[in-house]
Amino acid sequence: MNSKPVYQLSARQILLLAFAAALIAVGAVLVLYKINDFWQRQENSGTTFAENAPSGISDPSQVSDEQNSIEVYRTISPGVAFINTTSYVQDFWGDVREGQGNGSGSVIDNDGHILTNYHVIENAQKVTVNFGGEKVFPAKIVGGDPDTDLAVIKIDPPATGMTVVPMGDSDKLVVGQKVLAIGNPFGLDRTLTTGVISGLQRPIRARNNRPIDAAIQTDASINPGNSGGPLLDKYGKMIGINSQILSPAGGSVGVGFAVPINTARRVVPQLIQFGEVKRPKLGVQLRSIDELKARGY
Repeated sequence: MNSKPVYQLSARQILLLAFAAALIAVGAVLVLYKINDFWQRQENSGTTFAENAPSGISDPSQVSDEQNSIEVYRTISPGVAFINTTSYVQDFWGDVREGQGNGSGSVIDNDGHILTNYHVIENAQKVTVNFGGEKVFPAKIVGGDPDTDLAVIKIDPPATGMTVVPMGDSDKLVVGQKVLAIGNPFGLDRTLTTGVISGLQRPIRARNNRPIDAAIQTDASINPGNSGGPLLDKYGKMIGINSQILSPAGGSVGVGFAVPINTARRVVPQLIQFGEVKRPKLGVQLRSIDELKARGY
């Protein structure tokens, strides 16, 4: 009885096949990324953000720097939210302990949506918002994305209306330009600090250790409580969301980071529509050469 010869792959051939498979996988991921980006743009086309420079802010070239800061603060600060969160944790003995937190946020539309950091509302069971007065608004969490440290909460808008913080374009920023930060550091509501853009394209990491690309570095003072608040340009447009500081002691030392507003432009519509960001995934499992040999490949 004649036996048919069995062709066995050499180690070099296996390596070449593995390399080719990796290239195909990378290509497939890129294709999926492009398709996902296309559909995100299609879905986002129904979501509009305020972009026009707000009235009440003069041409910065026609007024002093001091006057510009006054006008930006006076115009935009009513749209900066003071966010308070409450969480409840049961300890080993069954006792329930209450945890409190706070942060900042920006009103992004007239429907009551407020943009903030994910870590501000993470694990919160109760969220409230106020705008510097005695009125407190209960808020619900609409969606969050830990990978970009962004989240959206919502309140029922008051009959008197809301101040919407317009969005700028973070792709057009340059190092050295003036920026303003409005937030609630240490519970001091709607505090203004100013500075410049110290660097661009800074790599930072979200709390889940995922990289956040192209962060904005600023020397405008940012402290605990500023998280989620707007980083503004001299026209009063939000160019970033204040997120992190680099500090050995936990206070501001002039090195703060903001998530670019263009990242929020991509993320926010999905958070409002789905409550999360839908990203393409490709299941690829790599096997060692020894395992392939053991299987007779």
